[in-house]
Formats: sequence, structure tokens, C-alpha cells
Amino acid sequence: MDKKEAQKRIASLREVISDMRYRYHVLNDPEITDEVYDSLTRELRDLENKYQEYKLDIDPLDRVAGAPLDKFEKITHEKRMLSLNDVFSEDELAKWEERVEKILMTDKVSYFSELKFDGLAISLRYEKGELVYGATRGDGFVGENITENIKMVRGIPLSIKNAPELIEVRGEVIMRKKVLDKINKQQEKENKTKFANTRNAAAGSLRQLDPKVVKDRTLDFFAYDIALLSEDYGKNIDTHSKEHELLFELGFPVSEYERKTSSLKEVLSFIKEIGGVRESLEFGTDGVVVSVDDLELQKRLGIVGKAPRYMCAYKFPAEQVTTKVKDIIVQVGRTGVLTPLAILEPTLVSGSTVSKATLHNADQIKRLDIKIGDTVVLQKAGDVIPEVVSVVTALRNGKEKDFVFPKMCPVCDGEVEKRESNGKNTVAYYCTNKKCDAKNLRRIEHFVKVLDIYTVGPKIIERLNDEGLISDPADLFALTEADLADLERFGEKSASNIIENIKDKKKPPLNKFISALGILHVGEETAKDLSSRFHTLENFLKADKDSLEEIENIGPNVAESILEYLEDQHHRKFIEKLLSLGVVPKKYEKPKGEFSGKTFVLTGTLESLSREEAKRIIESHGGKISSSVSKNTDFVVAGENPGSKYKDAVTYKVKIVGEDFIKNLA
Repeated sequence: MDKKEAQKRIASLREVISDMRYRYHVLNDPEITDEVYDSLTRELRDLENKYQEYKLDIDPLDRVAGAPLDKFEKITHEKRMLSLNDVFSEDELAKWEERVEKILMTDKVSYFSELKFDGLAISLRYEKGELVYGATRGDGFVGENITENIKMVRGIPLSIKNAPELIEVRGEVIMRKKVLDKINKQQEKENKTKFANTRNAAAGSLRQLDPKVVKDRTLDFFAYDIALLSEDYGKNIDTHSKEHELLFELGFPVSEYERKTSSLKEVLSFIKEIGGVRESLEFGTDGVVVSVDDLELQKRLGIVGKAPRYMCAYKFPAEQVTTKVKDIIVQVGRTGVLTPLAILEPTLVSGSTVSKATLHNADQIKRLDIKIGDTVVLQKAGDVIPEVVSVVTALRNGKEKDFVFPKMCPVCDGEVEKRESNGKNTVAYYCTNKKCDAKNLRRIEHFVKVLDIYTVGPKIIERLNDEGLISDPADLFALTEADLADLERFGEKSASNIIENIKDKKKPPLNKFISALGILHVGEETAKDLSSRFHTLENFLKADKDSLEEIENIGPNVAESILEYLEDQHHRKFIEKLLSLGVVPKKYEKPKGEFSGKTFVLTGTLESLSREEAKRIIESHGGKISSSVSKNTDFVVAGENPGSKYKDAVTYKVKIVGEDFIKNLA
């Protein structure tokens, strides 16, 4: 074959393979077997290797893995990636429709229903038809740049024909069930941990730092939404169903399981159809996403918190199975709380293998009358968290054993006590030993998570603790590259990355620092309130009962917990140790703007602004958003059809303003 013939053959192969991919990923109608496809692909690669001059620099068919990354860069989403509110029954779905119709003041609403994929949500940005980046959801506002890994996913075009100037596509990266089976067989051969389900496998694979690993995992993609679209290109796209049609025309894989309907009855019919074929699908799905089809109506409905009003996720009923309780063990948390855990005979529930389930507390064991050796009914609530819901007492044979809650900590042999809360005995038991090894490990894990020291995971923490290098979170900041490099399986590069990441966290915001301390009852939001009140760590350490209870949302019990922590010499020495190692939280900076310190409440439907936009404008001018009206509220922004918050504003004599008040600030 001469060069000219080779050039023609390469061009023909590219065209044929591209068509095969389109039929497979978009039409779901492959004409050839995988073996034939692989054969043609091998021929193309052989010719390209022989005739390098005809190999494309950027080839849509050539998913060549990039170099492994040390870490993922952050990307701010131009349009927030939202979460969905779940509904678990027909009644809940009907109530959702009632709220929609009430806000829109009409019962003539069309819906679009589609599969809720069980994978990892991503955002793909294209400019002038070329893929610019791919990013994870993250917290909805900021995700991780996983572009190199995205290039390894089947069905994602690196470039699109007849493309708009700008389009941002949202979709789901999934792993097919047969691929998971193949990977798990290989994992078992190599004595590695198997993936529990397709979602975990897809998410874990896509976040690998080495794109070659992603390529070997054989991931797929389905598009389901258009977040951004050039105005001139999208002027005729006025429904969500038309967005799907456009995605299909541009060559993105979209699910064949979708339906536009004009009534809730038709939506429920579609849900039942999907429920009937769910187990036979090649990929995992945990529900059906139901949307108001009209995009203009979606804008009117707006967003509440992290979720849109115009869309919800109908979750299939949790699958229930029976299994045996082999044992009941007790785990120790960072606060010392003892949590019983049922060790089960491994069983498959909703596509996941489950071998453990939390029993929550001693009272739960007593209420369900669970014994070691019992046959129990297990379900995954919302298809996620495995829980024991009942015992099949008829199957008892007399060999079952009662579980006795330990009087001593199972890890350190420290004393266990049952504490009081809200004037009543709680159902929780606590290890009282402040030096309990399990508590220390959980505290370090919590500290690392809050400060986002992403290079230090639970296994590394346990290893460092076993080696005597750390005994509390502060010890992390005393580590050197030499400490880590001397350890087996820690290379020079790995050690350098870990130390660099730790050093980067020496100046955390005050609220993050307070949250990382692990004070009982003090989570992320309470830490923000404390930071706002005290401004500096020095002031926070001087807090007393009166100053704490002055803070909104902090009651006597939380105040008591904070004071108990601050008055404990062991904890004070820990904070001093952090400071001595250069871990100094930043001083709280009050939001600047004419509404600094002012509290706003939104009610009703805003005509030209979404709730998210209104909130952003208010916060950018120093204001704070609250979910309820009180005597401390400064402004209530009322849109169309305001609810009870409007009446509360009148009662408390709070100033009521309209949407224009917010728009004039923008």
C-alpha cells in the first residue's frame, strides 16, 4: 500500500468508526460486534503508526491518555450545578405537582420525564465546537477540572459539527453493569477491593489522577441538559424536550428512555414502565427525573436552596432482602460516641453488595429485638444507606445470642457513660477516655476533611499513626518530606505532594478552624456563626455562656458543649500546639456593602430574578439570607403569591420591598 492509498484508507476507517460510535452511543443500535469494531480500530492505529504524517494532532477517535496529574484544578461553574429534591411515592409526586400549579396558577403543565442515571454528574463546555473543559459538580458552584479524564470517556465528543458559539452540556458518566463485572473479576484476581456498584466505580474511576486508568475502566456518557447556549442559536429552544433533541442532533448520547407528557397520570405510567425494565437495563438507575418542560415556566418557578422547584427526582421504592446477622460490633466516633454495627452475610441490595449496616444505638437494638444470628430484613433507604428494618423471628432456632452493649470502650477499655441531652437520657453511649486511639483517628480524619487536606486519606492517617508519626491533627503540620520518604510505598513525589498540601492549609478561615476542632454539636453553620460573632481565635477562646447564647441558633446545650471544650486543658493545649506549628486562622472579615449585617427573607415568585440570583446580589452587598421571618429580620423581599412569610413581616413590622429593590442593587 502506497502513501496515497494509506491516506484514503485512514480517512475511510475514521469515517466508518465514527459512524459505528454514533450508532452505538447515540442510536443504541450497533450494527457490528465489539470484536469487529476492535479489529477496525487496530487497523487504523497500525496505519497511523506507519504513516505518522496522516495522524491527526487532535483526533476525536484517538483517546490518548495525558500525563498523570498531581491534583485537580478547581473550576467555577458559570451556571450552578443543582441538586434535586427527591420524592418517594405517588402522593409526594402529586404534592410536588400541586405546588408547581399553585405557583404558576394553572393546571395545564406539560412534563418531561427521563432516567435518573446512577453515575457521576459532569459539565462539558464547548466553544466554537471544541471541548474547552470538563468538570465535576463539586459543591455546585466550584468543581474539579477533569478534562484529561473526560477525553477517556466513550460518547463524549471532543469537537462537534455545526456547533453554537458556546454550549455547556450537563450529563452523567456511568459504567455499564457488564463492565463492572469484568473489572471486579480482575480486582479479585489481583486481591484488590471490588467496587460495590456501578456508581462508585464510575465516580472513583473518573477521579483517578492518571487518565490511562480511566481509559481502561471503559466509561460511558449520557447528556441530559443544556446549561448554557449561545443566544442566537438557542432562540427556538423553549422546552427541555427540545434541548434533548438538540443534544441528539449535535451528536451527544441521550437516553432512549424519555417521554413528554401532559398529565401526572402519564408521568406515573412512564415511571411504572421504567420500574418494570429497570433490572434489565445495561446501567444502573435509581429513579426518574420529572421536569416542567417549558423553560419559561422553569424560570418563573425558580430555585429554592440547592434545588430547582421545576424538577424533582422520583426514587424507586427501596429494595428489601433478608440476610443473617453474623455479629454485632461497636465503632467509636470522633466525639467518643459508640455506634453498634451489624456484620451481615454479604447480600445484593439494589445492585450493591452489602455486608454491614448501622444499628444506630442501643435503644434501636432493643426496639427491633435484634440478636446475633437473627435473620433480618435489610433495605437501602433511598437506594443508598443500608438499614435493618425488622427481624424474622419465625426463623429463630434458639442459637441466637443477645447483644450486650459494652460498659468499657472496645478500643481503649475506657469507661463508657450514657449522657443526657435536652433534659432526657440520650440513646447514645460515649467513651470518656480523652486519649482513646479510635477517637484520635476519627478526630484527625475530621480535621483533614474540614480543612480539605485532600492528599491525606484515612489509610494514610492510620499508617502515620501506626508509625508513631502523628497522634493528633497538629502533628500533621510537624511532618517533613523525610519522615514520609522513609516509609515503604511513599515515593519522593508522593511525600512532597502531601507536605505541600498540608502547608497550604496553615492559614484557614476562622470558621473552618473552629469546625475542624470537632466540638460536639458545632458543625459548619454554627462555626460560621461563631466566627461572625468573635472575629478572632483569641476572642473565641474567651467566650462565655452569655456571649454564646446571644448568638442566634446557639442554645444552652450547644453553648454548654462549646464551653466544656474550651475549658478542657487537653483541648487548650491542642490549640496551643497548632498555633506553635504555624497554624493560625485568618481574622474574620465582615462582608462589605451597604447592607452589611442586614438580614433578608425572600417570599413569593420573583418575576425576572431567580432565588439564586437574588441571593447572590444581596450577599454581594453584605446582606444575609434567612429562611424565616423574626423580629431580627430587616427586609422581606416579596414577589408574586407571597406565602406566610409576608404575614409574618406585617406582624413583626418588618420592611417589605419588591423585586425592583434587589434589581436596582445589581
